[in-house]
Amino acid sequence: MGFEGQVWRLVRREESVGAIAGEIVGEIVIEEADFPWLHGRFVPGEAFPAVQPLFARSLALSEAEDWEAFDAAYEEITSTVSMVSPAGPVAEFLLHIQDDEAWFRWSDEPFGDGRGEREADGSGSSAGSGADLDVPEMTPGLRG
Repeated sequence: MGFEGQVWRLVRREESVGAIAGEIVGEIVIEEADFPWLHGRFVPGEAFPAVQPLFARSLALSEAEDWEAFDAAYEEITSTVSMVSPAGPVAEFLLHIQDDEAWFRWSDEPFGDGRGEREADGSGSSAGSGADLDVPEMTPGLRG
């Protein structure tokens, strides 16, 4: 599919105490495409420490198969960050981050029922399109 080597970004969706909308949360350098999942190396940005606990919680809930709590926790992620592909913001994404690894699936269209990949891993989200984001240029220091 040609995804390998691409850099996808996570950006802050909204301003909050100590955070700025559009701030880089991190970048994912794609290393493997295994449809529908993309896998890569996660390079945290300056804004990542503020959202890292959200990703840790969602991963723990997914591993525990507590889908109701996972859905609520993941809603917090999608209301806080947006994913930006090399072509621009994506409508929805289901992302896991653990240490320097990230794996995700994404869609240009909303997942529909808000449940994403319920059959495979029991998770889902209801992110907005993010089309109105002012997305900053790639941060050279995060590409390393």
